[in-house]
Amino acid sequence: MDNGDWGNRLTHPVTLNVGGHLYTTSISTLQRYPDSMLGAMFRGDFPTTRDAQGNYFIDRDGTLFRYILNFLRTSELTLPVDFMEMDLLRKEADFFQIEPLIQCLSDPKPLYPLDTFEQVVELSSTRKLSKYSNPVAVIITQLTITTKVHSLLEGISNNFTKWNKHMMDTRDCQVSFTFGPCDHHQEVSLRVHLMDYITKQGFTIRNTRVHHMSERANENTVEHHWTFCRLAYKVED
Repeated sequence: MDNGDWGNRLTHPVTLNVGGHLYTTSISTLQRYPDSMLGAMFRGDFPTTRDAQGNYFIDRDGTLFRYILNFLRTSELTLPVDFMEMDLLRKEADFFQIEPLIQCLSDPKPLYPLDTFEQVVELSSTRKLSKYSNPVAVIITQLTITTKVHSLLEGISNNFTKWNKHMMDTRDCQVSFTFGPCDHHQEVSLRVHLMDYITKQGFTIRNTRVHHMSERANENTVEHHWTFCRLAYKVED
């Protein structure tokens, strides 16, 4: 193969099927880092598989491969500000053995613009249950919202007056509602409305968790937690 044919081969479009997602690029892009798995694959040192349409098939996360491919094209890592799958992307970078990308993902520098920061809202529901009853009876439920976003707490105080009689505690960064055994179903209704309200303020759920514990032989406590986050711009003093 002469130099002209080799150059044409490097720039000729090639289509990859990565986990069902199709990507079209060039061999020169895929070989940008020769020591990577893709570099070896398209150098002929690594076995390849084709799908029914003749595309190169790679059984990996097709959605995350867009960030892998963009890094190969630009040698820069660009992620959305609300990107939540860093651990998965690290695994993909490790699989493809793209060392500069692995180092980039290990760099502790902030992923968000320097003029932004992350606001957090914690929503928790603590429910004490009696083991003596069958079915298990609710003894008491407490719903707590914790955040440093004072405007959100003020909005809750102003928009959820229907549940004022249950508001037992208000602090600088926290609002709590307590429900007895006869009205615990109202806690469920309030929680649904609160989650909808928080989401409409631009927050998205980052994670959820459940914790079970027994304080007494006849009581069991179940705690549900939701963490909401949103980006905000820093205000100069």
